[in-house]
Amino acid sequence: MLALPVLGLAAAAPGASPGPSVPVPRGATPSGDGVVVGDGPVVVDAYVDFQCPFCRQFEQLAGDTLDQLLAGHAIALVTHPMDFLDAVSTTRYSTRAAAASGAAADAGMFREYARTLFANQPPEGGPGLTDDQLIALGQAIGITDPAFAETIRNGTYLPWPPYVTERAVQRGVAGTPSVFVAGVPVPARPEPIVAAVRSILA
Repeated sequence: MLALPVLGLAAAAPGASPGPSVPVPRGATPSGDGVVVGDGPVVVDAYVDFQCPFCRQFEQLAGDTLDQLLAGHAIALVTHPMDFLDAVSTTRYSTRAAAASGAAADAGMFREYARTLFANQPPEGGPGLTDDQLIALGQAIGITDPAFAETIRNGTYLPWPPYVTERAVQRGVAGTPSVFVAGVPVPARPEPIVAAVRSILA
């Protein structure tokens, strides 16, 4: 797990759920800090950074399991794309990739695009993928709406990842990947996630 830097952010009041102050994509939570996929009764929150190698490993290990739980209508998966690894990219790649995932959410393909971003994760320390490459990844998985490319090129959702990160820090998220099942933190591995979901559904 990669740890978050300490930020000077005030903690949210208990039970507070202010509305989003930035543009948020289709399928966002009411607070705007994550994208919901699935309609199951158990909420699984996953805090990730598309530049984070441990998040890529999490997706490789748990991605198929999450997709099976989604297909079985057991969970609603809320993915929170964060930006805290911008410092290891010369072009704020964490922010740009997260913003691109918002454009994919508008096209109804957030989950597919998120998996593609991890499968094509660039090494740390460089510029990351270009906007054209981010667009091409979406087109390769079947996103045909011209608005997808326009949203990325216009930077529509660039303010969104910092907002997601701020909300995550307020919740006490200290690194990525971080996973919660029904609000309770669990290890970011498939077995504990499945066990937690099953215990709730039992």
